[in-house]
Amino acid sequence: MFNELDISLIWPAFLGGIIVLSTHVPLGVEVLKRGIIFIDLAIAQMAGLGVILAHLLGWGEEIWLVQLCALFAALLAALLLRMSEKFWPEIQEALIGVSFVLAATLGVIMLAGNPHGGEALADILVGQILWIDIEQLIPVLVVYAVILLIWFKFKAVRQGMVFYLLFALAITQSVQLVGVYLVFASLILPALVIKSLKGSSLLSGYLVGVLGYGAGLVVAHIQDWPAGAAIVWATAVFALLWVVMLKNVVNK
Repeated sequence: MFNELDISLIWPAFLGGIIVLSTHVPLGVEVLKRGIIFIDLAIAQMAGLGVILAHLLGWGEEIWLVQLCALFAALLAALLLRMSEKFWPEIQEALIGVSFVLAATLGVIMLAGNPHGGEALADILVGQILWIDIEQLIPVLVVYAVILLIWFKFKAVRQGMVFYLLFALAITQSVQLVGVYLVFASLILPALVIKSLKGSSLLSGYLVGVLGYGAGLVVAHIQDWPAGAAIVWATAVFALLWVVMLKNVVNK
């Protein structure tokens, strides 16, 4: 049984996806360059931990308190990961993986006594992108505009602690919009396209991401599938097709 396509339900989510991609594509390229692929999962999971903590403390209705808890948790993770880069660079990737597992399992423990714990964990991982509204996107757009200005205007900040701070700030916003899995996909899949097509610009990554979000949302709505999961798969498919197609064109 197919649902009739209703653009009015999809376009706020699509706009949210474009806003997320605006920062995540360039950040993802930097992540691949540094070889710290799972940093996004670790920081996203920590931000999600902050959201869980805010709800357990009864602050769920206070959006700014939820944001503050998520940001504090993400910044703490960023600080610890920066220390790992400085003092233990040879095992940093392993430490990032351990951080993700510890944060994920701590979330399970914190929600163990909550009758809606499974649903809460699913929301953090897969997200509720179809429930995005325009008012929710306005503060995110402002924060991302500042991040992009700093990122492209002051390229020296991409080194050291500032990178981790900007990364944590971006992830804090996006994990609450689209969930951990889609945050990872938005960072890594477009960046993989750019890296695979040597000399390719950010435009290729943005295009793949936009196509993935658009197609994923449409298919999820028609088929009544989880939107976040559908977008991840759609983005992966478009990434593969884009790389194969352009490589074939170049080879000819």
